[in-house]
Amino acid sequence: MAEYNFLQRKRDVLKKFDKSHEGTWDEHIVKLCNKINSKENYYTTSSCSGRILLMIDQDKKGSGLFLWKSHEKIDLSVFRKFFESFKGKSPIKFKCEPPILHVVCKTINDAEELLEKGFKSGWKKSGIISLRKNIVLELHGTEKLEFPILKDGKILVEDQFLKLIVEKSNKKLEKGWDKIVSLEKLI
Repeated sequence: MAEYNFLQRKRDVLKKFDKSHEGTWDEHIVKLCNKINSKENYYTTSSCSGRILLMIDQDKKGSGLFLWKSHEKIDLSVFRKFFESFKGKSPIKFKCEPPILHVVCKTINDAEELLEKGFKSGWKKSGIISLRKNIVLELHGTEKLEFPILKDGKILVEDQFLKLIVEKSNKKLEKGWDKIVSLEKLI
């Protein structure tokens, strides 16, 4: 009976429409998700290959916070265009976020097995986050940058620092993509 429930939930989840803001899977993680979803004892519920974004800096989550984002590498012109066009006074923060993946596992042993493969491929900030209705594993990278970048309509950093941000963020995205590929090979 439990096996039927797992398989039915898996079928139901995988046939649902993508509810992300983009409406599609990130190109850099789709092969990994497909590979996981092809396995009998696993299915993915959410994923992100890593991203760079500019957002309103506030504690409460809500709609309209993301002002700009990319799941691909960027160049300095992106920032310049954004800063030239932004007319608001809200404080803005820069974020480079690592890849993240949520996987429902049929058994605790399945979760432990995938967690171990995640650790081996560099997903250091990972663990089992739910044991209630579903056994949910979160695989999370460590490639992160976050800081305020705009206040009262004025940029807080020099151009030289922006160049460094672009360079570091692009390297962090590549490192996250390498972890995705590494995990795909271990599965």
